[in-house]
Amino acid sequence: MIRPALFRAVSRLARFAPALLLGACVTAPAPGIGEAVSWRDLPGWTDERPSEAWTTLEQSCSRLATRDRRWQSLCADSALFPQPDDDTARAFFETRFQPHVVNGDRGRKHDGIITGYYEPLLHGSLKRSERFRYPVHGVPDDLLIVDLGSLYPELKDKRLRGRLDGRRVVPYPARAEIAQKKINAPVLAWVGDPVALFFLQIQGSGRIRLEDGETLFIGYADQNGHPYHAVGSTLVNRGALKVEEVNLDSIRNWLATHPREAEEALNSNPSYVFFARREQPAVGSLQVPLTPQRSAAVDPAFIPLGAPLWLDTTLNGQAPYRRLMFAQDTGGAIKGPVRADLFFGFGADAEKLAGNMKSPGRIFVLLPAKREIE
Repeated sequence: MIRPALFRAVSRLARFAPALLLGACVTAPAPGIGEAVSWRDLPGWTDERPSEAWTTLEQSCSRLATRDRRWQSLCADSALFPQPDDDTARAFFETRFQPHVVNGDRGRKHDGIITGYYEPLLHGSLKRSERFRYPVHGVPDDLLIVDLGSLYPELKDKRLRGRLDGRRVVPYPARAEIAQKKINAPVLAWVGDPVALFFLQIQGSGRIRLEDGETLFIGYADQNGHPYHAVGSTLVNRGALKVEEVNLDSIRNWLATHPREAEEALNSNPSYVFFARREQPAVGSLQVPLTPQRSAAVDPAFIPLGAPLWLDTTLNGQAPYRRLMFAQDTGGAIKGPVRADLFFGFGADAEKLAGNMKSPGRIFVLLPAKREIE
């Protein structure tokens, strides 16, 4: 015989059982490229001037058309319109691409942060001196890259970096050790500001003005294999800055006013970037020149390099910033599906915009329409 209290408990469970079962069947979309949406779902698309992004599309085509059949006919047809007006460019995008929402972790579509980067200018010399004594290193001669993708498909695009110690492969030194010890690496130039050099490594490319007026263009070539850790997070964890205060200027000012603690703070980021000389400014991971406010760095584990993106965010957390961009770069700090780093270009204005850019936002990726695949 069922006791009254137990009967009431079973009855309540029975009433809620359908809802519990329904909830158990609903799963959040997987992180990354999700469902197709209409062009009307892209906030601000009708106000965009897509003709201004045409050159950036051609840059992506220069790499993708030769190695991805989905892009071959699309890029061949784009070449028929060397300088389209906005109506023609808009019609091309709307007929040749299909927008897809990018889902964040646990299916949230606003689960990401949009930041910015720029191309800094440093002053330096080809010879070491008392003024210029901080080396801009090229790729070390003893840096080993171990690619296990051919044996373990799940590790495709994952590379281990290290060096030989006898017959063993050991991790390559972290930032602190590289700064303290001489490493077996060429020196491309010597600069006078270690903090500026640190930020150059974060930006990934830059220019060095030499004493004779010549300018060196340098870009990312490799790194030491250690994970990136934001120095802003270190300063927040130590109580030096508040989360809402963290930006390029506040970090730089803190480092300048705390010279004794600055080196330790910088070394909290064990990642160290090595450079190569370039013939032109700012080349991204797609190996094409970056276009200010049209190129972005993404995580290629979720968004294919070269693909057009529609960003729905704000500029410095204020004015709406909705723009057609292209995924043409990557970065050690750019991890996750709804994550983009906008390239703002070179100069003081670009530095200011990039240094203050940290806003929540949505990302839509534009993939070749189905007819381009068939």
